Amino acid sequence: ASATATAPPSGPSSSSYESYAPRSNAQRSRLSRIAALTAGPTAVAAEAAKKSGGPSDAEKDLLLRAMSPPPPPAPSSSSSSFSAPASDANDNGSMLLDATLAQTYASTDHLSLLLKHAASLRFALRASINIADDVGRRHADLLRQSGELSAAAERLQAEADVRTRHAEEIGMPLRHYDAVDRIGVLVGVLFKDGGRTIVRGLARLKVDSDGFEPTLDEIDDALAYFENESGGREALDELHSRRRRRDRDEDEDGVGGGGLQSGSLEYYRRALALHDAALFLIREAVADRIGQTARDVASALDISRKPIAANKLEASLVYTRFHGISVRSNALISIVKDRLDRNEAYGELLDLCRNSYCGGRETLLRNTVRAHMDKLRDRHGLVGMTRLASVFLIRLCTVETSLYLDFFGNKKKPEGKSGEESEDGADESKGEAGNEEDKVAVEAPSSGGSPRVKLSRKTSSSASGGTGGAPQNVDLASDPAFRDVPFQTLLANLCASLHRTVRRGLVAVHDLDTLCQVVSVLREERGLADSGPTTSAAARAIGAVIVDAQERLIFCANAQLHKEVVRFKAGPEDLDYPGKLLRGEAAEVPPLSAEGTEGGGAVTSQAPPSAGSTGSGSSYKDDDAIQAQLRVYESWFPPMRSVLRVLSKIFRVVEPRVFEDIALQSVGSVTRSLKDGSAYIQKKSGTVHADLFLVKHLLILREQLSPFDIQLRSVERQLDFSEAGKAVTRFLANRNRRLFSLSTENALVALLREGVSIHETSVDSKRDLDDALRSACNDFIEHTSGALCGPALLFVENCKGASASADAGLMTQPFMAAHHVLAVMGETTERLPDELAEVSTQMGLYLENPATQSILLKPVVRKITRALEDARRFVGEAVDGECGWDAEARSQVLNMMQSIEVMVKGAVSRHSSRQ
Repeated sequence: ASATATAPPSGPSSSSYESYAPRSNAQRSRLSRIAALTAGPTAVAAEAAKKSGGPSDAEKDLLLRAMSPPPPPAPSSSSSSFSAPASDANDNGSMLLDATLAQTYASTDHLSLLLKHAASLRFALRASINIADDVGRRHADLLRQSGELSAAAERLQAEADVRTRHAEEIGMPLRHYDAVDRIGVLVGVLFKDGGRTIVRGLARLKVDSDGFEPTLDEIDDALAYFENESGGREALDELHSRRRRRDRDEDEDGVGGGGLQSGSLEYYRRALALHDAALFLIREAVADRIGQTARDVASALDISRKPIAANKLEASLVYTRFHGISVRSNALISIVKDRLDRNEAYGELLDLCRNSYCGGRETLLRNTVRAHMDKLRDRHGLVGMTRLASVFLIRLCTVETSLYLDFFGNKKKPEGKSGEESEDGADESKGEAGNEEDKVAVEAPSSGGSPRVKLSRKTSSSASGGTGGAPQNVDLASDPAFRDVPFQTLLANLCASLHRTVRRGLVAVHDLDTLCQVVSVLREERGLADSGPTTSAAARAIGAVIVDAQERLIFCANAQLHKEVVRFKAGPEDLDYPGKLLRGEAAEVPPLSAEGTEGGGAVTSQAPPSAGSTGSGSSYKDDDAIQAQLRVYESWFPPMRSVLRVLSKIFRVVEPRVFEDIALQSVGSVTRSLKDGSAYIQKKSGTVHADLFLVKHLLILREQLSPFDIQLRSVERQLDFSEAGKAVTRFLANRNRRLFSLSTENALVALLREGVSIHETSVDSKRDLDDALRSACNDFIEHTSGALCGPALLFVENCKGASASADAGLMTQPFMAAHHVLAVMGETTERLPDELAEVSTQMGLYLENPATQSILLKPVVRKITRALEDARRFVGEAVDGECGWDAEARSQVLNMMQSIEVMVKGAVSRHSSRQ
């Protein structure tokens, strides 16, 4: 009864406990996690799965089904009725219990099988772990044993290396001893009498063979060993010193103490002999061969008596024979250059080869180059010769550099060639084939100018290759071997022929135009020579010639200026002003602008073109303008004309400092000469002509010097020996003089300090020129004002003097009488038109620029205007009835002053309107 009371209602209509005690969401979640971790889905989940109609996970898994509680019986159709019969409930409960027990027994059996299988797997896993641990222990033992074996192997290898090196060190001396004994026969050296006697013979080893370089390496190694490690050098030096101290028949055994091995000194001697013999073979194959080739070529061509023509030089034996031996010589020289750091003898041998080469080349080319220079000078003159000779030397330097690099450049020995190159047949034919070289074509000038030069560049021979088969695309400047001192000395000696020839011609040249052309041409050619490092020798030679030409040009310019300016004695025809200007106007000279007279550029002495010469831009009108300009130029004062002509010529061809010094001295001299000429003209032609002459030439001089952009300023220092006599007297009178004292009290120092002094003088020719021009303009203004209104100006000066004097009043002076003032103003008014016309005519004759005339007349007008204002003031102070003054007289005087002022200002206006 209690069971039925506590059991939940069965049947499909029974309801769950959740109908009476619903669970919260947190409880459901906790129960779900417990079910998932322990047994599986709860009864609610199973019921939900059953209602869904699909197979659930609980039905698939037996263990989960066994551990899950039985599902609650389905509620009855009547949820509120508990009146079901008790027997039905008991039957259902017993059936459910039996099914649960049967299911539990099946699940228990299955779990037992699973536990047995898990136990067997556990035992198998434990056995596997034990096997893995044993394998790991064995592997660790194997690694430890392998490390011990590796350390032992490395130790054995190090011991083997040490023993190998020790064996090599033990056998090294023997190797060098064997090499010395073995190589002697190869290089033609025999040792007799225990090595005391050395006999030279024919060498079995050729320098061209493949075994020569290894043999030379063995000799170098043996020599280095016996010299340094075995103490051979010290022993030999000690032997020589003992021989100098003792007799010659003293025993030589045991000389090199200090642990010297037996036979080291002897084998050091033998190694030296072998080394000398090997180097002798190289010297014989290179240096002697070069010298013999040079002698053979000189003998075959008879160069000493018959120089080679310049256009056939590169195709001659002078180049072809040397190109023939260049490959073999370069291979041997490369062997020597690779061993320069081993022994000093290699450096001496290389220097010998270079000197032999340079000496032979200079012997072959010296006479030819000199003869070509003389030929160019005789045929084309000094200017044309400088251009053509410079081109020839630039080409010669390029070809010689290419040939020198064929001998001494850094080139590898070509493969497959070990014997000597052919010298005569093949090379000469190749030279003939390369005869189409860079040639200098000279075109004769058409009308007295310097010849023009054309360089025909042939593809068969480039500037870097010459005619001997040098690579056409080789950059000569990339190989530094051409900078060797002997070779540069050779090029300098060859290029010195230009200096020698041009210098002899410069001594006889006095024409400034020719010297300027020489300097200009040489500067152009030096710029071309400076474009490449291989022609630097030609550039240096041309630079030396430029210095000589500039010195000659400066000397001739100074001599000409000294003759035509400093020592110039002007004659009547030179100072015939205004006669020279009138003759120029009579020739109907067309008017020139200010730039053509006072403000033009540098003046040149180029002669006008002849009547027969024609050109694309020449015409009769142009010739007439040139002739007119030259006539104006000829009207200048000769010293100034000479100064401007010389300065314009040398401006571009001498150094700026030299030009400024010459201009400084010449401008000062010509300024003094112009002043002297003005004084002469003043005596001959009058003051106005003298003033205009000086103003004209000073303006022209200043304007012509402005394009040069020079300061014309310097400091002159002179030694003054005026106190030298007194200083010598004091020096001789001083008995306590200290001649060897290193102080300021030294008597000699005191003598020089007291007896010689330096005077410095600042010279500014531009300032002197401006001062002279300013003074000349002021003189012209003063003299012109006096010429135009002299009586009126004198009246004003008298009035000013009387006003300033305290002794007598102005009105008491006789010149203040009315009739006197009327006479003065009348005289001025009468002469003013003629004087204005005369001044205008003379100014137009001397100064062709109306602007310049107007500038000079404006101060004259201002001075006259101020004088007239002062005169009006003085006349206004006159009292009527005194000295004949009345209103009518005052009105006449003022009208005359007004007319004078109008005429003067009108003249200036007319000049201004001409601009």
